[in-house]
Amino acid sequence: AKMAEAETLPKVLITDLDLNWLQVIGEGWASPLKGFMREGTLLEVLHFNSILVDPFNLTDNKDIHTSTTNFEHFKPYRPPHRVSMSVPITLACTSYTKTAIESSPHNAVALTTQMGNIVAILRNPEIYPNRKEEIVTRMFGVIDMGHPYIKEIYKGGDYLIGGEVELLDRIRYNDGLDQWRKTTKELMEEFKDKGADTVYAFQTRNPTHAGHAYLMRSAGENLKRQGFQNPVLWLSPLGGWTKEDDVPLDVRVKQHEEVLNSGLEHPGGLDPAKTVMAIWPAPMVYAGPTEVQFHAKSRRSAGASYFVVGRDPAGMKGSSLAVAHKDDDLYDGDHGRYVLQNSPGIGSMKMLSFVKVMYDITDNVMKIPDESRMDDFISISGSKMRLLARNGAVPCSPTNIPTDLVEANCVPSGFMVPKGWDIVVDYYRNIDAGRWIPWSRPNVDPGACYNTQSEGKFGTMEFSLKSKNYDSFWHDIPIRPSEHGEEIVNFVTEIPLHMTAKMEVQKTIRGNPIAQDSNSDGSPRYYTYGTPFFNYGFIPQTWEDPELKDSLGNGGDNDPLDVMEIGSERINMGSIKQCRVLGHLELIDEGEMDNKIICISLEDKDADRIHSMDDLERVKPGTVDNLRDWLTRYKTSDGKPENALARETPTSVSEALELINETHLRWKNLCGKGSSTVSDHGFWLDSPGCKGI
Repeated sequence: AKMAEAETLPKVLITDLDLNWLQVIGEGWASPLKGFMREGTLLEVLHFNSILVDPFNLTDNKDIHTSTTNFEHFKPYRPPHRVSMSVPITLACTSYTKTAIESSPHNAVALTTQMGNIVAILRNPEIYPNRKEEIVTRMFGVIDMGHPYIKEIYKGGDYLIGGEVELLDRIRYNDGLDQWRKTTKELMEEFKDKGADTVYAFQTRNPTHAGHAYLMRSAGENLKRQGFQNPVLWLSPLGGWTKEDDVPLDVRVKQHEEVLNSGLEHPGGLDPAKTVMAIWPAPMVYAGPTEVQFHAKSRRSAGASYFVVGRDPAGMKGSSLAVAHKDDDLYDGDHGRYVLQNSPGIGSMKMLSFVKVMYDITDNVMKIPDESRMDDFISISGSKMRLLARNGAVPCSPTNIPTDLVEANCVPSGFMVPKGWDIVVDYYRNIDAGRWIPWSRPNVDPGACYNTQSEGKFGTMEFSLKSKNYDSFWHDIPIRPSEHGEEIVNFVTEIPLHMTAKMEVQKTIRGNPIAQDSNSDGSPRYYTYGTPFFNYGFIPQTWEDPELKDSLGNGGDNDPLDVMEIGSERINMGSIKQCRVLGHLELIDEGEMDNKIICISLEDKDADRIHSMDDLERVKPGTVDNLRDWLTRYKTSDGKPENALARETPTSVSEALELINETHLRWKNLCGKGSSTVSDHGFWLDSPGCKGI
């Protein structure tokens, strides 16, 4: 029933990073937060690193964080309790989405992923300005436009949406790691099953070596000395978004598995009977002292009473754009622990500090160094570990550890469990292989048509989709089905309804498969303006010839003729549908003529009622305005200027058919079947429908 309701609601695009935050909210990691922050909640977080709450309604403020922010009326009494909440958890949107919400009769929206899957309903949306500079300066306290998460904030739309969320299903990523993703309730139950009388959490963003294991085991022993009978360790790898050069999530988790499999037989192992491993779902924001408060508070929400914290928690080095700390620590290494110890609203959560450990060559164990024999201890830094792994270092002789590990290309046998070291070496020696899982991103099926076949992982540049029935989507599918009139064309779907992955037919690759377009940095491209309200694709056997000029002198964009199908149903990628032409809009995109045919699938429920653009406006009012807005503004969310339309009103059916027929003739010329020839195109044309035999 909830999914049926969600289908009727305005769609709000959430990125994969937003999906991480949605999981944090929906599974209780940011308790008592029940949704993306409203404006009042955000202000408290930015200014106080905490929020005031009234769970028992003692001051008539029980709903203060679930009600629309009111700047005109304040309750006579403040909420009585303060809860730690240091990191803004917000959802950005563009003016396109804002307009869709405000024009909707519903008081709810459907949160929709980049791949077009609805995952949650957000109730009673509150839309307010996204004051990016204010958020960044108060959250980070540094000026660095090259900071990875700061860049993500500035990528967001100009508005924020607050409101309470209801997950429609458990968030799963289908990446082989879901067994390690546990909700707060599941973790508490697991701690109970292990008979824990206290829980201490250790967050990881790197492989676990024997120094880490020493600290974790020592923390457990210290808790026993305090009187606890059965302290349980929560090994808590960070699972959400991370910067590009961090160790991938799957490498860390698989390495941790070997740490647990080794047990206490190796100095780098952990006792599985006293340890629970569970991925923490939040993104890493690299906000130093501000962020570490949330790290601790969130673990408390899942039952931890102690949090192990080291030097410079959640810190990083400044980028080349940093004003004060280029290539140096953005935060003082001691500040995070100090702030955490005195954080408002942290309650009874206690901190366990790291101590410096080194490798003792006399017994091959990492421990606190003995000041009386420092020559027996060596330090293995993170940078040295990475270099050794890249070089494929093998274990050193236990009785003869060289002073220069890099020159000897060996790693001390007690530094890391052997199978765990093998995993680290495999990663660093194949770092560019593309087979790693950097952070929690959904591995989804493309939802392709049954008569297609795919290669590679969807959402990567390795993915491609081909037809089982045709050598080429572009050249071999007829422009029109034979059993209908001229106004019915064949439509090949590249981007299904609600999907933002920018899929397109590949003109230069053998077989002309459908694959994802790329950004200038080589990463997969997505629409960021909002969730498309149309199916998108092209008409086969057409070509917008750059030599074909419009009245303004703009040449064609060198692609097949684009189609926007405005029906109500999602059409699977690679599908071939019969579509009734209604008209077209001519987009001027960076000086090129980029025509968009508007059509409706004959299978759509409204197809019998819509035969023209006038019919479209009568049956689905506002569609033309939405089309104009999308076409002119969809690139603005990427920092680009608006596009222009050659004319504001769509053409008639006959004018659109004229264009289709002309682009079909141009395609014939491209294939050497027309009245003129085309050279220097660079396209793959060797299919039966074009130049093939």
